[in-house]
Amino acid sequence: MNNNWQSAFAQDASLFPHLADLQKDQVLLSTISETAFRQASFLDQRLLTPDLSRQIVSWADISSVPLPALPKPQYIFHVGHVGSTLVSRLLGELNSILALREPAILRQLADVRVNKPADIEWTIDEHSERLSQVEQWLSRVFRTEQRVMVKASSFVSPLARPLLADKGTALFLFTSLERYLQTILAGDSSKQEALALADFRLFRLERYCGQPLDKKETLSLGQTAALGWLCEMVTLCDAEDHCPNANIAWMDFDIFLSQPAEQLQIAAKHFGRELSTEDSQNLVSSPIMTSYSKAPEYDYSASLREDLLAEAAQIHTDDIRQTLLWVDQLARRFPKVAATMAIAETRR
Repeated sequence: MNNNWQSAFAQDASLFPHLADLQKDQVLLSTISETAFRQASFLDQRLLTPDLSRQIVSWADISSVPLPALPKPQYIFHVGHVGSTLVSRLLGELNSILALREPAILRQLADVRVNKPADIEWTIDEHSERLSQVEQWLSRVFRTEQRVMVKASSFVSPLARPLLADKGTALFLFTSLERYLQTILAGDSSKQEALALADFRLFRLERYCGQPLDKKETLSLGQTAALGWLCEMVTLCDAEDHCPNANIAWMDFDIFLSQPAEQLQIAAKHFGRELSTEDSQNLVSSPIMTSYSKAPEYDYSASLREDLLAEAAQIHTDDIRQTLLWVDQLARRFPKVAATMAIAETRR
């Protein structure tokens, strides 16, 4: 790159705001092609190879670049491990959609909003301004008929409320608590993730509930896994409550898998795209549906997922049953949890 990056940044989406150094007020711009965007599962540090062209610029300089007026991105938010990457890949095959999966810079802003690090002294208004700027940067496309669709990381759910407040459009992907528990308990990496994130999720959930929950050390593996579902579902329900002008649709991933062509049409229509029955059927019959979305080189189908979940349900029967009872008890103690449980039932 060179000093002419400003004109390139204004021209199309190829100069991507990859990461921010918030302490130094700098942004790392990477050169990413439209094909690379379509292939990427994560727009984060995992793309930083020696061959990737990149340049560090100041936040002030990138914010001063005049950009064309573009529609704000549409969003996929989710509770984690519920097929959001798969749905994003399928919709990203449409020519009118530029799918951005898990931009790391949004996760950085979510971390500031939740954790309020001492070395980032932003006011609420300053954070809102920064978020608005990043959203505008992410809105850039390669062709006029395109619109950006951001598939956020589950860690970015705390930003759903500010991002959707101004008539935003989003799909909220989830599944039942029982199916979520089976999913997490079916894999070693997902169980390790649940354990590693327990403190963070307790912190977030307790802020919504207004008082402490059980201590992490007293929780079973199933209860620790349930924190992920509770934390993200409460966050998304809160966003819906506070964004009455937003266009939000909920989709149960298990229902999607039972009727993929029909559900994909429903999702496309929600985002303002017409998808014919034939085109939808072709998409869900493609290799996208039979490979692991986060790593397409590996096979992974709906039937394999069902087998793994059934095995986890059998192995962890007692823990899952006790966890569901524990969540019912939390619902009696905390209105936020009770309301979330009710929404999970009515949105299916």
